Amino acid sequence: MRILHTSDWHIGRTFHGVDLLADQRSVLDALAALVADHAVDVVVVPGDIYDRAIPSADAVRVCNRGFEKIRAAGAVIVATSGNHDSPARLGAGSSFSAAGGLHLFTTVSDVAEPVIVEDAHGSVAFYGIPYLEPETTRAELDVPNARSHADVLRAAMSRIRGDVARRRSDGSSVRSVVLAHAFVVGGESTGSERSIAVGGVETVPASEFSGVDYVALGHLHSPQTIDDRIRYSGSPLPYSFGERSHRKAAWMIDLDATGNIDVTRMELPLVRGLSVLTGSLDELCTAAEFEEHVSNYVSAVLTDPVRPVDAMRRLQDRFPHAVHLEWQPPVRSGDAGYREKVVGRSDLEVMTSFLSDVRSDPTASETTLLERAARSAAAEPETVTTDEPRWERTA
Repeated sequence: MRILHTSDWHIGRTFHGVDLLADQRSVLDALAALVADHAVDVVVVPGDIYDRAIPSADAVRVCNRGFEKIRAAGAVIVATSGNHDSPARLGAGSSFSAAGGLHLFTTVSDVAEPVIVEDAHGSVAFYGIPYLEPETTRAELDVPNARSHADVLRAAMSRIRGDVARRRSDGSSVRSVVLAHAFVVGGESTGSERSIAVGGVETVPASEFSGVDYVALGHLHSPQTIDDRIRYSGSPLPYSFGERSHRKAAWMIDLDATGNIDVTRMELPLVRGLSVLTGSLDELCTAAEFEEHVSNYVSAVLTDPVRPVDAMRRLQDRFPHAVHLEWQPPVRSGDAGYREKVVGRSDLEVMTSFLSDVRSDPTASETTLLERAARSAAAEPETVTTDEPRWERTA
């Protein structure tokens, strides 16, 4: 059986305020093309289908279109909810969608009730573990003392291993695939993931997944191999500038008759590159060396000694997809720390120095205004207003 492992679509996510739906539509088309070109039987998506619990109507349309294209390309789809998804909303109509080949695992009660897909060698059982928050799932998993993600995942995997053993008890060679949305020890965060450490330790050991043939993980956004049978596919698009050096991919798993796997990394197209550029505003807007970044999403670090006016508009004249900038003026030699700068100086000197650092030296008229403000502030008595009751010490 041929399986394509992708995850963390985050449909509806924005990138520094920029709508990514067109980019997401494009990369879902690429996944559907992989399914068609390589005769994929099953696509697994372990969580974070959407970026928010209540996705927009446009996000739902893009997601549904992606599911439809993948299904039309010939693959059954098995997906779970992640920590960004609303299980109730994602799972609405799941019984109906399963009839069309889209199987959604969004509730704890379903973890030991797999989707069975047949091939020439028999049955493959696909188990979906949605994102498990310890506080809200420990009772249903019958582990009332669970405090960590490892505790609740251990209980879910115990149920799954029990079901696998039951299906094999008559001698059947049932193979097993588990989808899970979790932070497994050994994985590396990219910085664009939302922390799942709520009320307990967020990481889980890889040993909790023993006893199954392949574990398709979601949550971390870069392709990673925990061990040969436990992998993250990562997100299909970069969602932070920290991911600009990543090459996004999906895993193609060929599962043989005995449960052995052969894994191929399938590179996904780069829809739009990410660039972090450093220089003065004039340099960024005119220098030929930056021309190759014009079509990328751009984060600019401006090194002008004086903060430029209307910098983003000027940047976007050259880089239409500039989405972020920060100003880092050059550090002058001999600059001292703030405490050393202000000790023994008058209020007027401190204010004048501040203006010089963030803008330019104040004019004569501005200096007069600063002097007036300093005198006025010094003449005002300090008052403290509080609604707290007064307490008196008594012997």
